[in-house]
Formats: sequence, structure tokens, C-alpha cells
Amino acid sequence: MQQVKASLTSIDPVWTTIRREAEEIARDEPLMASLVHAGVLHHRSLERAMSFRIAQKLASPEMSDLILREILDGAYQDDESLGVAARADILAVYDRDPACHAYIHPLLFFKGFQALQCFRIAHWLWQEGRQDMARFIQMRTSECFGVDIHPNARIGRGVMIDHAHSIVIGETAVVGDNVSMLHSVTLGGTGKEDGDRHPKIGNGVMIGAGAAVLGNIEVGHCSRIAAGSVVLEPVPPMTTVAGVPAKVVGKVSCAEPARMMDQTLGEGPDIKAPLGKPICGSSGCGGSQG
Repeated sequence: MQQVKASLTSIDPVWTTIRREAEEIARDEPLMASLVHAGVLHHRSLERAMSFRIAQKLASPEMSDLILREILDGAYQDDESLGVAARADILAVYDRDPACHAYIHPLLFFKGFQALQCFRIAHWLWQEGRQDMARFIQMRTSECFGVDIHPNARIGRGVMIDHAHSIVIGETAVVGDNVSMLHSVTLGGTGKEDGDRHPKIGNGVMIGAGAAVLGNIEVGHCSRIAAGSVVLEPVPPMTTVAGVPAKVVGKVSCAEPARMMDQTLGEGPDIKAPLGKPICGSSGCGGSQG
């Protein structure tokens, strides 16, 4: 039995850790025991637990949690990358958000993580040609979490959306791997034009609170957009921009701005890799978008 447990831990350490944390919550806070049993301990995988949690959140008189769970279970069974992305997102939140002290916190409490997983399901539905169902998931995600992401957008792995109030991401937007963004971020267009009209955010980018990136422009990898900025022009890699409209104010002051969450405008004299292991085996600037 010990060998089996050790094997499971090595195969899926994120889920194993979440289960252990759920047991601790049930022990230390008995009034939450039913929640963690129903939401975590009753399930055999992270995918099943997320299916249950998301369905509970999105359920409405228009569509029951049972119907939603059937959709979600089908998505996770069909596309293993959904579960892989969710694990990377959990690790990203745990690593970057000082308010997150356990792997279970994003799953149970953090609407940025939950809304992102809802988007991933909506995107799967869109790719499957079930666009009306995808739009329904988008609508309910916006109503429940205040996060409005078009199902046809593309978002990489290891993404953290902190606080997640009033996030808007348009239909043709692309967000790379290991990106961090704070509340009230908009990745939008500049008018009524159709076609490819939204920003392309590189890997490892950090977008500050209230920033708007508008139009079909590229934001280079490991760059940083200061809070409240309005970006209308392409941003070079590893660059800090700020202002309305945003202007280049210098190079980034660390190698991984999305991970370090350094929102000051100071420019370091020498950019060096931060201490600690990279997120999910990536430097934050590598990997592919979408």
C-alpha cells in the first residue's frame, strides 16, 4: 500500500497535495468538512474535482449542475491538456500570490483560477464546434466571476489572474505561457473591425491592474505593463511600458517579471535569474502560446 501511495504521489503530486490539504481542513475546521469531502475527497482525480466545483459555480435555473458536470467530464476525458494546464495554473498561483498558502486554495476559493478553468472548457467546446454552449459558459463565467473571456481566445499554461475583477479578453487575443495579470485588465480591440483584432501577449509577461492593451499588437516576452497603462503600440521583449498612452520607460528589473510580480518602475543594472526553480520546468520566457 505504501508503494502505491508513493507511486501516486510521484505521478500527480499536485492532486496528492490537494487531498492532504483537504484532510487537514476537514480536521481543523469541522464546519467545512462537508465542503471539502464533496468538493475534493470524494473524487479520484483533480479533473473530477474541478468538474464538480465548476458545475456547482455555474449552475443556474437555465442549466443544472448535472448537465454541466456531464459536459465538463466529457471535456476532461477528451483532452488531457485541460488537466495539465489546470495544474500549471495552480502552481503559478501558489508561486506568485502571497495570499495563497496551499494548492487547494485556488480550487476552492480563488475566482481567477476558477474563471480561467471555465474559459478552458468554453474554448474546448468552441473548438469542438459547440459554439452556442461555449457562449453559455462564457456568459455564466462573466456573471459568476466578473471575468469575460471569449471562447475563441487562446491562453497558455501557468497563467495567474489575481483578484480577477473586470477582466476582459477578446476573441482573437493570444496569451502566452506563465503570464500574470491583475484585476481590470482589458485585452481588446480598437473599433468595430472584424478579423484578427486583439493583442498577442508573449510568454512571461506581467500586466498590472487596470491596464488596457488594444488592437492587434504584440507584447514581447517577459515584458511588463504598468498599472493603469493604455498600450496602443507593440512592446519590445523584456521592456517596461507605462502611461497613457504607454511609452517605454526602461528594461525590466528582473528576469521573470510575471513570476516575481515586481510592479515598481525601477530598472536593475544587471538582469539575473531569480532564486528558486522555474515554474513547471519553464524559465517563464519559453514555451508556446495558445
